[in-house]
Amino acid sequence: MKLNIIRIGAFLFIIHLQFSCGINRNMQNRPDISEIKNIDTLRIKHNDSLYTIGKNSLLKNKYGIWELYVEGDALERGIINGSLTRELIHKQETAFMTKLESLVPSAGYQNFLSKMIGWFNRKIYLHIPEEYKQEIYGISRYALPQYNSFAPAYVRMLYLHGAHDIGHALQDFMLVGCTSFAAWDTNTEDGNLLLGRNFDFYAGDKFAEEKIVAFVNPDAGHKFMMYTWGGMIGVVSGMNEKGLTVTINAGKSKIPLIAKTPISLVAREILQYAENTEEAIAIARKREVFVSESIMIGSAEENKAILIEISPNNFGVYEVTNSDQLICSNHFQSEAFEEDRRNSEAILESHTQYRYDRMKELLASNNSLNPEKAVAILRNKEGLEGVDLGLGNEKAINQLLAHHGIIFKPEERKVWVSANPYQLGAFVAYDLDIAFEIFKEGSNLKSVMNAAVTIPADNFIYSEEFRDYEEFRILYSELHELVSNDKNIKTEALDRLIQLNPNYWKGFALAGDYYFHQKNYKKAIIYFKQAKSREVTSLTDLRYLEKMIAKSTRKL
Repeated sequence: MKLNIIRIGAFLFIIHLQFSCGINRNMQNRPDISEIKNIDTLRIKHNDSLYTIGKNSLLKNKYGIWELYVEGDALERGIINGSLTRELIHKQETAFMTKLESLVPSAGYQNFLSKMIGWFNRKIYLHIPEEYKQEIYGISRYALPQYNSFAPAYVRMLYLHGAHDIGHALQDFMLVGCTSFAAWDTNTEDGNLLLGRNFDFYAGDKFAEEKIVAFVNPDAGHKFMMYTWGGMIGVVSGMNEKGLTVTINAGKSKIPLIAKTPISLVAREILQYAENTEEAIAIARKREVFVSESIMIGSAEENKAILIEISPNNFGVYEVTNSDQLICSNHFQSEAFEEDRRNSEAILESHTQYRYDRMKELLASNNSLNPEKAVAILRNKEGLEGVDLGLGNEKAINQLLAHHGIIFKPEERKVWVSANPYQLGAFVAYDLDIAFEIFKEGSNLKSVMNAAVTIPADNFIYSEEFRDYEEFRILYSELHELVSNDKNIKTEALDRLIQLNPNYWKGFALAGDYYFHQKNYKKAIIYFKQAKSREVTSLTDLRYLEKMIAKSTRKL
């Protein structure tokens, strides 16, 4: 027994040393910042919607989208980006940390969580290229000091670049459910490649309020644009000057135990340094990741799109044969993942296959695709064969929670990005060649958008149905919290919730949960059955309803 106690003590001591040393190395590691003193950080504020530093600028256009231009080496880009967008960085960081604090209100648990996150990210600095560490460090100089107790600013910014990956790993909690497509040759109006995607990453309403279309002119690699947010240098949707596009879609992942290269930084490296699909594949192969992801690559040079499917232990490339279109939701399609258990589970139990089939259906009914038709597809709210899913259903292509929608025409270097709300606002058009020429001349004191081909907002946002949905979202969140905490609520509020979105199963399910907690099992059964009669999102959700119906029946 004495020997066992000694062994256990020694084991815990070793764990403590690894824990402390691993975190300390990450906390103390810094990129080369020896040239920081030579960088101009003086921001000129022309008005509340326009800031400049030399040729670099930040401008808010009439659609509420911020247009950012930065140039130079990595540290310079980061410092200038941080200086120009400091208020936007503060807003995003506050949104993240406020969300975290609401989930973990105890100061003691928050302290424990910061240590666990530090342990999880203890080796992340080994997997991020020096260039991007310098850029992130530059941005971190403008982070909010009030969160330094959680982690130092630079380390915290590294963590936030992995937050997207953690969201993907936890996708069973519906943080993500993106859908994308590509079409070319006979499937598009002019035969040229056309791509579209919805980025359905949801981290709260505040997180999605301020969007940035960033134009980056690095001292190495290709100029590129990306649609992003304050403090983020990774890429989730973007196109470079060579007409290469990159978008990312989550795959089914196990909960990771250690952070490696964030997917958004792999996508960034591809966008900055690749000209074609072969070069993109080569870049992706050399990086270790900690979640599973599909990276859709569109190539103007080859007039086609492919999927790079990557996980911590596997790598595949999927190309369509005898077809002029490619669809991606949240499962893998390459041979490399045919026997992957998690991928098979995702297809069976989640809504990824449903959205894939719906996208296939929509593309089949929209021949000769152009940007306008592509936008209409991204805004589609119905299910297979036009069935009413209820608004906000994750089975829909348009789940009414997207951070953004985006359309690319790589051959023409044109891109359309959605303004708020979701992908329902105007799709604002940009021409990369024209935009970078304007920035080169230093005459970037006006928006560089292409107003002539901007696609108008969806009329749906002016409807009573949309107003009802927005009220439904707020009310559902409030009632869900009350039901989760076993609080009494007025039944009129539940009736109102269902009335606002009568074809969505979740309102009925929440009413069922409430009446079950109130021991009114007869009423609970009625509402659970009403929920089950609608288009339930996933097999997991359906099993829950069936379990609660059986449980309520036994209680009677």
